[in-house]
Amino acid sequence: MIETPYYLIDKNKLLPNLEKIRYVQEKSGAHALLALKCFASWGVFDLMSQYMAGTTSSSLYEVKLGRQKFGGETHAYSVAYADNEIAEVLDNCDKIIFNSIGQLTRFADVSKGKVRGLRVNPQVSSSDFDLADPARPFSRLGEWDPARIETVMDQISGFMFHNNCENGDFALFDSMLGVIEERFGDLIARADWVSLGGGIHFTGDDYPLDAFCDRLKAFAEKYGIQVYLEPGEAAITKSTTLEVSVLDTLYNGKNLAIVDSSIEAHMLDLLIYRQSAKMEPNTGDHSYMICGKSCLAGDIFGEFQFDHQLKIGERLSMADAAGYTMVKKNWFNGVKMPSIAVRQLDGTVEVIKQFTFDDFAASLS
Repeated sequence: MIETPYYLIDKNKLLPNLEKIRYVQEKSGAHALLALKCFASWGVFDLMSQYMAGTTSSSLYEVKLGRQKFGGETHAYSVAYADNEIAEVLDNCDKIIFNSIGQLTRFADVSKGKVRGLRVNPQVSSSDFDLADPARPFSRLGEWDPARIETVMDQISGFMFHNNCENGDFALFDSMLGVIEERFGDLIARADWVSLGGGIHFTGDDYPLDAFCDRLKAFAEKYGIQVYLEPGEAAITKSTTLEVSVLDTLYNGKNLAIVDSSIEAHMLDLLIYRQSAKMEPNTGDHSYMICGKSCLAGDIFGEFQFDHQLKIGERLSMADAAGYTMVKKNWFNGVKMPSIAVRQLDGTVEVIKQFTFDDFAASLS
């Protein structure tokens, strides 16, 4: 039995997402690139690379990881590139997307000959969280003025629009793409390619895939462009669990169970957005608040229902634990970092990464 805590990536649960991604690519003509900012566990890239066209990144290290471990098309994007990294970024990407005209101009000479794009902020988004809203007031994420963009059209061949966030509503996606066309259609018609970014939850249950494909294909044909999608969460949703063990139970007005993990260290996005973890099944007469073992008072996974009283040593499984977890895990409190395990297509489980004290010490100085 594998020692907890550990993330368990199940390839058989990855497959339905990947098959939908392949379907969208075949029916719409779009190319799907894995967004490494969400999920970069390269131990399963052998499977994912069979269904996706490549990767997109947010930093030098992600660019290199995509090129070395995934292959296919490698897109580079960053909010800002530094002078001491731009050459290596260019060496490892097929396309480079600049966040601003200032960055494009600054690196115009060194990037000459590379396929270049510009991030455009359409000033409309689907985000319910100000923290994650790329179209928030005074946003630094992309250029928004068509007149300014017009002045650099001779230096770029494409655009990246990333304004969707956990958007499972096709009608909303459709209407926002219409806004993009209305504001930037003349410029798009002069481009060769357009990335519509990530945050489109098209692998979700009951999402109208055919309507989505038809909209993408019509958009591409109208402007004569290659469309890119950058699925992150959509590629790995429901594929992974965080396996933990109960270390202690106590009562303080509520039944509490402390586990050998930490929401701040191992599922940080839930803490940032004040969301509960997921646990299935979540039924029964016994209610417990599941708590992390760090010293943070609010290190709480959530409250869940069980059909029995929890016991020390019992194992629990946090569902849907792939996106923005392993890429954000940290050493807060020196809490043991979860191992990473993969359930292969034949059902066998393999531990592909374990973290030790030496890793903890090496992350500091």
